[in-house]
Amino acid sequence: MRAIQTTAGILIALLLMVVLFGSTYAVHETQQVILTQFGKPVGEPVKEAGLHFKLPFVQAVNRIDKRILEWDGQRTEMPTKDKLYISVDTFGRWRITEPLEYFRRLRDERSAQSRLEDILGSETRNAIAKHDLIELIRTSKDRQPVLDETLEEIREGAGQIGVLHTIVKGRKKIEEEILEAAKVKLAEFGIELLDIRFKRINYNPSVVEKIYERMISERQQIASRFRSEGEGEAAKILGAKERDLSEIASVSYRSVQEIRGAADATATDIYARAYGQTPEARELYSFLETMRTYRDILDERTTLLLSTDSELFRYLGAGWNEN
Repeated sequence: MRAIQTTAGILIALLLMVVLFGSTYAVHETQQVILTQFGKPVGEPVKEAGLHFKLPFVQAVNRIDKRILEWDGQRTEMPTKDKLYISVDTFGRWRITEPLEYFRRLRDERSAQSRLEDILGSETRNAIAKHDLIELIRTSKDRQPVLDETLEEIREGAGQIGVLHTIVKGRKKIEEEILEAAKVKLAEFGIELLDIRFKRINYNPSVVEKIYERMISERQQIASRFRSEGEGEAAKILGAKERDLSEIASVSYRSVQEIRGAADATATDIYARAYGQTPEARELYSFLETMRTYRDILDERTTLLLSTDSELFRYLGAGWNEN
């Protein structure tokens, strides 16, 4: 009898322990709890950390994280307003602010991630399609690009080469637009969207080569303009050099002729004064000049035909007459 009573007591104690453990649950500081009875939520969400009670075997505990959670979107290709296909990779941060509505609509985080992917992906595509690529690349319209001063004159005469389009909004403003548009839709699911950002924006591989070709073409046009301007400057320098050389040669020739003329005049004056004093001196001068002329014009291969009354034949004739 005593053994039966002992066994019964143990069974009752075990039953009481099972009931006790089944009727209590602990809520962690990072969690909030929804109690469900036969699959349906009952009561208000339990947000306070600590030990709480529930109906054993009837009510189930559904734990919901109340920390800031992350969402990492899939890389997706989408077109911009200027018809360029880009690959966009986004990420966001969110948290559950209405756990009861969240549980009724989504149940778990896996469903929430799927809904975030749908809503944020849709809003991102809409925003990308409304803006040009330059708006997505530049952070803000207030940020001034660093420009190469050496290309300023090139840009003035090269049309659209190297010219950056005016930024109306910028990437940061577009991210804010996506955030505001998606926040309203996610609030219906008890979710507060805290932030969304572009992680990476790349060109579609099919258009990368075309982009490179356009960049190369622009660089070649700028280089061609530099080259043509350089050739023009070289032609100017060469022309100036030839003009200066011609001017120097002309001035030098004139100076030489002036010096030679002055020298000849001086020499003539000296000769005139030296050989003009007496008739014999004049005759000597005439004789010397004639001999110099003979030396310049006569050699072994020269044949002269002169008349006997020629001045040049006078001294030759004198020797000929003697013979």
